[in-house]
Formats: sequence, C-alpha cells, structure tokens
Amino acid sequence: MAAKKPTTSAKKAGKASAAKSATSATKASQTPTERAEKAEKKANALEAQLDKLKALDKVGVHKQFGGFMNFLREQSVVGLAIGLVLGTQAKALVDQLIASFINPLVGLLLPGQGTLKEKVFTLHLGHKSAQFGWGAFVIGLMTFVIVAAVVYYVFKGLKLDKLDKIKDAK
Repeated sequence: MAAKKPTTSAKKAGKASAAKSATSATKASQTPTERAEKAEKKANALEAQLDKLKALDKVGVHKQFGGFMNFLREQSVVGLAIGLVLGTQAKALVDQLIASFINPLVGLLLPGQGTLKEKVFTLHLGHKSAQFGWGAFVIGLMTFVIVAAVVYYVFKGLKLDKLDKIKDAK
C-alpha cells in the first residue's frame, strides 16, 4: 500500500507545533534576567504609546473633533445641505414650469413672434445699437418670485418656523 500524503491541516498543525516547540525552547534557554528585560521593553513600548495618546489629548484633538460634531448638530448643517439640494431642485422645476407653460402663454399674449425669453428692445445711440433682453429678465424675476413663494409656503406648511422657536426657548 502507498503511504498517504499529509493533508494541509495536518501540515499546518505540524508547523504550529514545531514553532511552539521552538518558542518554548527559546523561553527555556532564556535566563530570568533576559525574560525580565524583554518584559520591561514591552512595558516601555506600551508606556511610550500611552504618552503619545496623552500628548494628543493635551493638544485637544478629541475635544476639537467633538466640537466639530457639536457644530454640525447645533448649526443644522445637514439640514442646510438638504435645504440647498431641495432648493436647487425646486428652482429647476420652476424653470421648467416657466419654459414649458408660462413663457409660451405670455408669448401668445404679447405682440410679435417668439416667446417671452426672446423679447428684446433695441436702443440706438449714434451709429451703434444695443439689444436688451427684457424678456429673459422678466423670466428671471418670475423664477425668483415663484421659488421664494414655494419655499415660504413649504416652510409654513410644514411648520418649520415653530422648530426654531423651540430651539430658541432652550
């Protein structure tokens, strides 16, 4: 019969026991003084690491990070970021509303061809002329008013103004 080859786990177990034997042989060959010196070196290394952590604490790294987290909570930075994203999306929606419905409707009501955005007046001064896009300005003004109204009514509708009063009372 052929001899079986040892399995991987048997090989690992053999290596582990050999390493353990070598370590115990090394420990056995060490004198008590050498073992004490080795333990003292480990203690000194741990103490050095502890001193580094204490130095960081003296600088206030933990306090500064905690202060930053308190700033984020107290100043509602996350809420501000969410508001910025929602406000940007509200503006995009209002822009599309104006471009799709209001602009063509106003273009039908105003004399001439084109939409409100294309409305301009030309000013002549001597042999020079300049065109002013008053229609684009009116669209910008309408966008601002509609976005401001949407933000106001959402703010009031969700009663977010009451949250600030509760915060001030504390």
